[in-house]
Amino acid sequence: MVGGAVSRLAAAVTLGAMLWAGGARAEECRLALLLALDVSSSVDDDEYRLQKEGLAAALSDPDVRRAILEGEGTVALSVYEWSGRRQSVMVLDWTMLSDQGRLDQAVGTILAAPRSHNRFPTAMGYALGYGSRLLERAPPCLRKVIDVSGDGITNDGFRPQQAYLHFPFANVTVNGLAVLGSDPRVVDYFRGEVAHGPGAFVEVAEGYEDFRRAMTLKLFRELNDMIVGQLSDEKRPAQ
Repeated sequence: MVGGAVSRLAAAVTLGAMLWAGGARAEECRLALLLALDVSSSVDDDEYRLQKEGLAAALSDPDVRRAILEGEGTVALSVYEWSGRRQSVMVLDWTMLSDQGRLDQAVGTILAAPRSHNRFPTAMGYALGYGSRLLERAPPCLRKVIDVSGDGITNDGFRPQQAYLHFPFANVTVNGLAVLGSDPRVVDYFRGEVAHGPGAFVEVAEGYEDFRRAMTLKLFRELNDMIVGQLSDEKRPAQ
């Protein structure tokens, strides 16, 4: 169950909470989190719905909400969809999640947005380049993270590693959510090609039906990076 896995992660965070001492003040932005959703041609309409509703449910999870709203410093959130070389489209502009109302509004905006594209290939390098430009105009925050979801590997344009060389990714972490089903290579690709920067990791969803669970765990870990990100794979709570 999602709740049980997140609760186990929450317990690990609680045990290490003193590591935050001397960290961000409440008025500071501790994290600029940019979520990138796959709308390439490999994602059908039902899978797209599961992806978007899964993200909305993850942002509404009680443990995730507490991690957003009760941490030391605020969280800035933005969301975009990506597919082909020039088919990256913003869904949610940068929003400071300073209270329940702003978080509810962000979730509503995500759910109400129509699908931007559905017939283009997988140009992940271009998508990351687009994301780097969005991060450049993010609020000033202590950490910057791009959270890329996808079910395939780049088949159009340049690779993610080339994006990291030619776009501004200094002090940016790129985490991945690899969705199984469309391409058997996706997990190895995300781990070897997409994950980038300090503390980067890849979460795996067993298909889009599992997207909500995987995204919930991923968001919780990102929101508590200073603690959970230090745990080795062997010490991570069982999922």
